Order: sequence, then C-alpha cells, then structure tokens
Amino acid sequence: MKIKLPEGHYTLKADPLPLTKPKKPFNRVAFAAAHVVADALSNADPSGPPAIDWEGTLAYRRHLLDLGFGIAEAMDTSQRGMGLDWASALELITRSLEDAGPRAGQIYSGCGTDQLPAADAKSLDDVVKAYLTQLHAIQKLDGRIILMASRALVRVAKSPDDYVKVYSRVLSEAQHPVVLHWLGDMFDPALKGYWGSNDFKPAMETCLSAIAANVAKVDGIKISLLDDGKEVTMRRKLPKSVKMYTGDDFNYPALIAGDEKGYSHALLGIFDAIAPAASAALSALAKGDMKKYGKLMEPTVPLSRLIFRAPTQYYKTGIVFLAWLNGHQDHFVMVNGAQAMRPLPYFTEIFKLADQARLLSDPERAVKRMKKLLAVYGA
Repeated sequence: MKIKLPEGHYTLKADPLPLTKPKKPFNRVAFAAAHVVADALSNADPSGPPAIDWEGTLAYRRHLLDLGFGIAEAMDTSQRGMGLDWASALELITRSLEDAGPRAGQIYSGCGTDQLPAADAKSLDDVVKAYLTQLHAIQKLDGRIILMASRALVRVAKSPDDYVKVYSRVLSEAQHPVVLHWLGDMFDPALKGYWGSNDFKPAMETCLSAIAANVAKVDGIKISLLDDGKEVTMRRKLPKSVKMYTGDDFNYPALIAGDEKGYSHALLGIFDAIAPAASAALSALAKGDMKKYGKLMEPTVPLSRLIFRAPTQYYKTGIVFLAWLNGHQDHFVMVNGAQAMRPLPYFTEIFKLADQARLLSDPERAVKRMKKLLAVYGA
C-alpha cells in the first residue's frame, strides 16, 4: 500500500498491532492523559467556551480503560488552560466519573487554579482559595486528585517557602493521597521558575520539602521536564511511600523499565496516542519479558519525540490527529482551533512513524484520511 506525500511516495508497513485487553494488572501504575473530542459541527466560536462531543470524548476513555490504563482527566492533554476552562473541565470530570461506573477509581482528575487569571492573583490566599474551590468540587464527586501547577502561584510567590505553605494548606484538605504535577515551562511557558527557582536542584529541594511536610497526603509526583537524568535524580530522593510518575514523553521506556535502584510509574500524554503498543508492552514487562517490552515500546519513541517537539505545548495537535486517523473521531477539528498549530510536514511524518510503530489500526482508513488532509492543503 502506497501513498503520495509532498516529500515523495511512501510504502506503508501496514501491520497494525491487535487490540488486546490485558489479562492481568500491570506491575506499574500507568495513567494515560486523555484528549477531548471537539464538536466539529457546533456554531460556537473556537475562541469561546469549548464545544465538546461528549460521546466521542467518553468513548475514548472507555477505550483507554479497556487497555488497562488509568485516566488522568482534565489535564493539559485535554487542552486544560489552552481551550478547556475550569467550568468545562468540571463537567468533563463529572461525566467521566459517571460514565466509568465501577472503574471510576481508576480516574484521577486535574485540580488547579485556572479559574483565577494569574494577573488577578494578589496573594497566596487567593491561590489557596482557587485550589480549594477545585479540590472540594472534585472531592464532592468522590474523585481522586492530581494537583496541577499554578500559573497564579508563580506570579505571587516571593520565595520557595511560599510554595511549601500553599501546598501544605491545600493538601491538608485532601481526602485521599494526591498526585503532584511538576510541569516544565516547555509545556507551559507561564510556569517558568516553578518551586521558586529557574535551576533544577534548588527547585527540586523545595518540591521535596513540600512532599516531606505532607508525605501522608502524597501518593506520588509526576515530573514533566523532558530530562531523564533529572527524573532519576529526584526519584532516588523521594520517600519510600511516594511514587515517581514519569511525564517524560522523550525517554519513558527506560524510565518505566527502571534500573537496579528503582523505576518510574507513568502518567503520560503519549499513552493516549500509543495506547495499543504501550498496553502490550506493559503486559510484557509485568511478565518479565524485557525483549518484548523493548520491541513494542522503542518504535514509539521517534513518534513521541516528534509529537512533543518544540513548541511542546502544541503536542495535543499530534495526539488528536492520530485519534482521527485511527477512527476514534470523525474529524480533525480541535477545541480552540488548535488543529492549525502544526505545519503539514509534521502530520505527514506522524503518519509514517505511526505506521512504522504499528499504530495505524486500519491502514486503508488512515490513507484515505491522510489524503483528505493533503487535499485541504492543496497537495
């Protein structure tokens, strides 16, 4: 099977991985941060509140749950802060938990301060109040919490101690242990200097201090810094009861596999796109079959590095593009019009790398849809 692309003809491998539900639990906790499906036929302006296809959005979460993943809900992969506001995020969390039924415990939801514009934050109390508004709303639904980084906190914090104070006050009201989220400024430039420093080591020490002061309230921490060395350094310093969740979409296979001193669990946006391969690989890892784990996981890395290339915050475009190619939605339209945030060669290369990683579930359909996209560009 061939397709003519702007850079030349491409012959597909056309050997999709089968969708296989895992027979046993993974030996790593694995969350997939899931995207939202836009309502492409809505009359809503893309710059306003998001128009969401709720059935398509929830169906994709069922697909991920069936493959053995937990869901990291209403996170940056769902365009949180880039099209998905707090009101819509709460509706998403509510619907997702209700739809999951007995599997609702596998869903952890993003709790942040995004209803408070950073420019309007005047004090630490403002930040705490914003966090607690979301925390209480999610806990009212019996939801579990991922405590997201706060743009407002970056603006008002005057010292590293301010971060510890805010996190301690918020965590004191958590009903269950939460997952903290250290999101690097490559994902959100407004978070530059988080934990009170632009340098990793002092920032890490402040983060570790916040964890140590509230260790009974912390299930784990996800760090998304795209630097495996930094993640391993911090992983080795965590209290024994606190998990490291890799958010490194460049180096996840080795970090999850681990070394003689430990390993990372996973909370990854790329798992949305590579779910069949990641599920099969994690099943192999649980059986101790490292050869199969590597064979399945390693071909996904070039794809992930392309999807998450700089400017990294637009990685959601690649995630949704693959969902469209694979038939999980009928269109390639995104909340906030974000499908326009990458150039055509980005999409043609994703198409090829997904084929090589065996992640085009129906190659004929993928070719037809790729041709439709090319036609839009006049190619």
